[in-house]
Amino acid sequence: MFYQRFTSKLNAALITAGLLSFSASSQAKSISMDVFAIPSQPIVSLVKQTSDSLKKEGIHTFYEQGFAVHATLYLTDFPEGAEDAIKTAVKKIVAQQQAFPIKAQGFTVTPSNWAFINLELSTKLQRLADEVTLAIEPLRDQQADVPGWVSHYPNKLEAFKRYGSPNVFQNFQPHLTLLANEPSPKLANFNVKMKATPPVAEGQIIGLGIGITDEFGQQKEVIARYFFN
Repeated sequence: MFYQRFTSKLNAALITAGLLSFSASSQAKSISMDVFAIPSQPIVSLVKQTSDSLKKEGIHTFYEQGFAVHATLYLTDFPEGAEDAIKTAVKKIVAQQQAFPIKAQGFTVTPSNWAFINLELSTKLQRLADEVTLAIEPLRDQQADVPGWVSHYPNKLEAFKRYGSPNVFQNFQPHLTLLANEPSPKLANFNVKMKATPPVAEGQIIGLGIGITDEFGQQKEVIARYFFN
């Protein structure tokens, strides 16, 4: 009798452990992915020129490291295997779009030493970002953790809870990232120089791309590029 009760309990424990193991292994992994706007050559050239100037100060940018020049439209975590659905959604948007003007102007350094070239927020760029967000948001990982810094900004926290990204719709601030958490003290002096003679270039947004990103939102792997007609 004792043996039967012991065996029954052991079997139940093994079954439970097996179910938990299956549940854990069956959960899809999350991948950080970015749907981004592709700028035309004059904008890319401006990033290169600014990057070259920073290199003279001993500061090495994402551009110098070979990362794609891009303007993030929608960046969040997606379940592993969502790539095909994202590509389909993005291709539908691209098929209805044409290239439109964009202006890069100004240089920004944040308190945590991220450095950007600013993009002018045009109506067309805002609409494109909104359209991408609405199309891609249903595909995101609904269980993704809220980034710690977002909790300090109520409007960004609400955007993250609803759309999976803190920087969409009214929080959208287009830019081209050059540096993240730069330790060099020379960046402050470089920023002063750039304020005196801000970088500027006029070009176009010519397409959309999809990339798997690192912790700084840079494309460690671009998996698709689609260009407007």
